[in-house]
Amino acid sequence: MSSGSTKGSAIFSGFRALGLYSNHLAHVVRYHKKHQQFYVVTAVGKCFHTYNVKKLGIVAVSNALPEDITCLAADRMLVFVAHGKLVTAFARNKEVVHTYTGHGADVHLLQPFGDHIISVDRNNVVIVWDVQSEDEYLQMAHDKASFEISAVMHPSTYLNKILLGSCQGSLQLWNVKSNKLLYTFTGWGSEVTVLQQAPAVDVVGVGMVSGHIVLHNIKYDESLMKFQQDWGPVTALSFRTDGHPVMAAGSPIGHIGLWDLEDKKLIGQMRDSHSTAIAGLTFVHTEPLLISNGADNAIRMWIFDTLGGGGRLLRCRTGHSAPPTKIKHYGQNGQQILSAGQDGTLQSFSCVHERFNKNLGHGSINKKKSKKKGLKLDTMKLPAIMTFAAETARQSDWDGIIACHRGYLITTTWNYQKTSMGAHKLEPERFDKNRALNVQATVVDITSCGNFAVVGLSSGHIDVYNMQSGIHRGHYGDSKAHDGPVRGIAVDGLNQLTVSAGADRLVKLWKFKSKELLHAVTLGASPSRTLLHRDSELLAIALDDFTLNVMDLETRRIVRKFPGHRGQINDMTFSPDGRWLVTAAMDCTIRTWDLPTGVMVDCFLVDAAVVSLSMSPTGDFLASAHVDSLGVYLWSNKALYSMVSLRPLPSDFEPSVVVLPGTCPVPDDVSDEDIDTSSDTMIDYVSKQQLDEQLVTLSLLPDSRWKNLLNLDIIKKRNKPKEPPKVPKAAPFFIPTIPGLMPQFAALEDPSAKEQSKVVNFGVLPQKSNFFLQLEDAWVTNDYATPPQLLKDMGPSAIDMELRALAPDMNGALEQMQAFLRMVGAMLDSKRDFDLAQAYLALFLKLHLRLVSQESALMDEALKVLQRLEGTWMDMQTLFNQSLCLLAYTKSALL
Repeated sequence: MSSGSTKGSAIFSGFRALGLYSNHLAHVVRYHKKHQQFYVVTAVGKCFHTYNVKKLGIVAVSNALPEDITCLAADRMLVFVAHGKLVTAFARNKEVVHTYTGHGADVHLLQPFGDHIISVDRNNVVIVWDVQSEDEYLQMAHDKASFEISAVMHPSTYLNKILLGSCQGSLQLWNVKSNKLLYTFTGWGSEVTVLQQAPAVDVVGVGMVSGHIVLHNIKYDESLMKFQQDWGPVTALSFRTDGHPVMAAGSPIGHIGLWDLEDKKLIGQMRDSHSTAIAGLTFVHTEPLLISNGADNAIRMWIFDTLGGGGRLLRCRTGHSAPPTKIKHYGQNGQQILSAGQDGTLQSFSCVHERFNKNLGHGSINKKKSKKKGLKLDTMKLPAIMTFAAETARQSDWDGIIACHRGYLITTTWNYQKTSMGAHKLEPERFDKNRALNVQATVVDITSCGNFAVVGLSSGHIDVYNMQSGIHRGHYGDSKAHDGPVRGIAVDGLNQLTVSAGADRLVKLWKFKSKELLHAVTLGASPSRTLLHRDSELLAIALDDFTLNVMDLETRRIVRKFPGHRGQINDMTFSPDGRWLVTAAMDCTIRTWDLPTGVMVDCFLVDAAVVSLSMSPTGDFLASAHVDSLGVYLWSNKALYSMVSLRPLPSDFEPSVVVLPGTCPVPDDVSDEDIDTSSDTMIDYVSKQQLDEQLVTLSLLPDSRWKNLLNLDIIKKRNKPKEPPKVPKAAPFFIPTIPGLMPQFAALEDPSAKEQSKVVNFGVLPQKSNFFLQLEDAWVTNDYATPPQLLKDMGPSAIDMELRALAPDMNGALEQMQAFLRMVGAMLDSKRDFDLAQAYLALFLKLHLRLVSQESALMDEALKVLQRLEGTWMDMQTLFNQSLCLLAYTKSALL
C-alpha cells in the first residue's frame, strides 16, 4: 500500500459529541403554535441545539455549517443564523432552506421583521432581505465614526420601523419601507449593548457599557426610570410578563440583577448564576420562568416561586467551562464517562441521555467554609484534577474515585452515588514537618476490589491507603520506590502485584501485600505514563522519546515496541479484549496498534491534539477529549457492525485529517462515496483448494453426509415405520419431485400418450448409473477426478446403493471395483477430501470384503491403497508430534 492512500480511519467513525450546550452567543426562545410549547435555541460551534422549555430536553440538532455561528435569531417559522458573511435560514430546526448572500463583512446582528430579515455586518451595512425570495429589499450604510451600530430591535406596534443603537450612545428610529430616518435619540453618552422591548407599548429597555439601564419612552423621547448596576456592562435584559413588574439584567461576571419597576429599586441578586458573562436572558411569556445561558457551557432555568423575589434553579444543562484534562469510562456497561476539567470540576456524561448526567462539583479543602464564603471568594478551592482512578466494586459502601490535583500533595476521594466530593483527603505524614517541599501527587490507582488506593508522588514515594477509612497502609521501598518522580502506578486484578514506573527509567514489580520488590526492568528512555490491562496483564509504557513499549507481567519482559509517534504521547487505552492499543499524541494523531501481530493497523489525524482517551468496556465507542475543546467526543467502533479489513500500515504512512464528530449527523451534501473509505472495503479472498501439498484437506460436507455410512442399516431399521402410511382423503396438489439432496421437479406425464403396457421389460432393469459410467470412463482414461464429485452430491442411501451395484452379482464388474479402489487411491494422493476417502473405503470394504479377498486383482489394488494410507498417516503423525512439542515448550519454557 502506498502511503497516504487511506482516507480517514478504518476502525473508528465519528458519532457525536457530549457535554456541549452553549457558547457566548445569546439564546433565542420560540413558541411553536401547533405544539403549544416554548423552545430554546442555543448556538454550539457550527450548529445549534433546540431544547424544549418544559423539560430542557434536546429536541433537534441542526446540520453543521462551514463556519462557526456568530449570531442567532428566530421567528415563529424559521431560525436565522449568521456565519461569516452569510445568513442562513433553517426550517424544522435542522434543514437549510434559505441562504442570503451580499454582505461584504462578517454579520454580527440579526433581527426578524415579519416577512423580512434584517442583518448588520461589521462594515456598518444594514440589509433588509425578503425571507422567501432571498432578494435584497433594502440596503443602508452608516458611517462608523458617527453611528456604529451595536444593537437592533423592532419596537412593538411600530409598523415598518426599527430602532438602532450605536457605540456612540445615540439611537435612531428608521422607517424601513420608505428608507427614512424618523428620529434620533441623543442617548446617555455610553455605548448601547442591549435593546429590549418592555411589556408596555412605546417603552424600550436600553442597556449600556457603563452599567446603566434606562427605560425610555420612544414616543415622547422621555426616560421613565434609570438604574445602575455595579458589575460592569449590561449584557442582557428581559422583562417578566406574568403580572410582576420585574426586569432582569445580566452582567459580565455571571451575576443577574432583579429590579422592581414599580418601586424602582433592586429587589434581588442572583449571584454566580454563571461562571462567565451572561450571554442571554429570557423570561418565558406569562410564566415565572427565566432562561439564562453563558459562555460557561451552561443553560439554566430559574423559577420565581419563593418569597423575596429571587429565583431558584429549576433545571440546567451544564458541561465543562474549561477543556477536560482526563476522561475515563465508569462502570462496565460503558454508558457513563467521568471527565475532569480545567475548571476544577469532575463531571459524568451519559452516552444514553443527558438527564443521566451528573456534576460531582468542585474540589475543596474545606467544603463547609467554601459553602459559607461562596465561589468567588473561595480560597479553599482545589486546582484542576490532572488524573484520577475509579472503581465501581464498593461504590455503594464508600468512595470509589480518587483524584490528584495540579501541584497538590493531597489526593481527594469522590463519591459517585452521592455526586459529591468524598470523605477523605489522603496525605502522607512524612511531609508534616516540612511543608515547603515542592512535592505533589502525580499518579493514582484503585485496586479492582475497591478497598485500596495507591498514590505515587513526585518525590519518588508510593503510598497505599485504605479507601474506607483513609488510613495510610504502608509504602513501597525502604525510603523511596524510585529516585525520581513516579510516572505510572498500577495494581493487577488479583491484588498480587503492584507495577510502578519512575523517571529513573525503571519499571518495578512489587508484592502488593508485603511491599517486597520482585523485579526491575530498565527502559531505554524515561517513561511518561503507563496503562495496565488487568485481564491480559499487559502493561503499556509511553516513553519520553515518543515510543511505546508493551510489557508482559507474567514473563516480566518487554514483548512489543512501537515507534511512530512524532510528539509526546498524551494518553493510551486498551480495547476490552486487549488486542488493540489506541494511543494519542501531540502530533494530533490517534493510532491503533494490533498487539498479536505487532503492527499499526489504523491512524488518523484530528484538528486538535487529543489530551485523553478512553475505550468503552463494551468496545462500542472510543471517547476523546481535545485541546481547547469543551466537549467529549465519541467515535463508534465500525468493527462491531460492519466488516473491517485491517492491513498493516507502513512506517511512512501519512494519515488524513478526520473532522471531530459533532452533536449533529453528517451534512446532507456529503455523499456516501465520500464517507466510505477505501480501507473499509473487504478484500475478497478465495481460499485455495489445497493450502500446501504436505497438508491434508478435509471436505466441507456436513457429518451427516458421510459419518453414518457404516451404520446405515441400523438407522434404517430404527426409522422403520410402525404402520403403513395412510393416504389422506383430499391430498393437496404438489408438483412431483425427484428424490435426492438437490430438489428437482419431475417431468410431467403427457396425458395424450397411450396407456403403457403392464408387461415388465427385464432388459430395462439393469441400467447403468451415471457413477458407474464415470468409473468406466476413468478406467480407460485413468482420470479419477469426476467420480468423487458425483458421490459428494449424493445422500448416504444413494452412496450405499451405488457401491452395492459395483459387485458382479448386482450387474457390476470387477473392473469397476478396481476403478473404485484406484479412485480412492487418487483421492489419498491428492490429500483432498481425506475424510470422504476414508468413509467411502470403509463402506466398500464392509460390502465387498469377501470378494476382495478372493480376487487377486482386487487384492493388489487394496494393498496399493493400504500403502498410501500408511504413508499419509505417517506424515500426519509427524506434523502432530511437531505441533504438540512446540505447544508443550511454549507452555513450560520461560521466554
